[in-house]
Amino acid sequence: MNTNQLRYFVAAAESQSFTKAAEQYYISQTAITQQIRSLEEILGVILFDRGSRPITLTPAGITFLSDARTILERVDRAVNRVQEASVGMVGTLRIGYTKGFERNDRINTMLKRFHGEYPNVLISCYRRNTDLLAAGLLKDEFDMIFTWDSTEIVKSEDVECMLMERSPLMVAVYRSHPFAQRRSLKRQELKNERILFMTPSSNGESVGDLRFYEKYEEAGYQPNILFRSNDAESILMMIAAEQGISILPAYVTEKLVNTKNLVFVPLVGDGEVVEIIAAWKKEAGNMMLQRFLENVKQMTEIE
Repeated sequence: MNTNQLRYFVAAAESQSFTKAAEQYYISQTAITQQIRSLEEILGVILFDRGSRPITLTPAGITFLSDARTILERVDRAVNRVQEASVGMVGTLRIGYTKGFERNDRINTMLKRFHGEYPNVLISCYRRNTDLLAAGLLKDEFDMIFTWDSTEIVKSEDVECMLMERSPLMVAVYRSHPFAQRRSLKRQELKNERILFMTPSSNGESVGDLRFYEKYEEAGYQPNILFRSNDAESILMMIAAEQGISILPAYVTEKLVNTKNLVFVPLVGDGEVVEIIAAWKKEAGNMMLQRFLENVKQMTEIE
């Protein structure tokens, strides 16, 4: 059995004519019928009812048609992949990421490595709030997102996810603050502080926000929240002006350049981390996403 025999069979089945199938492939009708008879001998079944006009498939032929189409699709896909790999693929990849995660070494390394392998692919990056990332992924605005899951997108039946990292939480204070000398802090110790609350979402009312409100309740108090924002840079500016303190993920704080009046102290305790996930649609049709996903999984396994 070879792919030509399968293609001739599918063409004849779809056109219900050996003549039309022969014309489609620019060969004689005799060649078509010989190849199909050879295929029938290999399979040990009759595929066509030649006594009808137009010709029709036998029950065995009807069953085999679906499998033949699938085989040809897989062969064509394999050929395309080989050809694309040899010349460099052309396409796009749309990556969304939560605010602050642009400083993360892992995502930067992934993007750089992928661009090195596929230099003809345009990787577009979008910095968004977590709720906008989740909504954008479901609307096919992004191929993959790296996010702090404040919307519980992990529960969506249409989405697959992978844990990328658990980022420790840090207490951001100004240098003259008494906490600036500490090596670690517990949430209970922040009871009387003015909190500049960093929310991952647009409105401060996401599932992620509620989890952190619960953490304050577990610590035994309601926080004195002076200001809410999803803009870490604005919060850091207000801390440097000594207006309050904040709790921020380490991926926001670890590579800051201008920290003249800022100190970051680890927040210790059970669950004082932010989980960053990679999420993508299960039925995504972008072949470049599959290539990028392979790279992501490889790097995750290495690390």
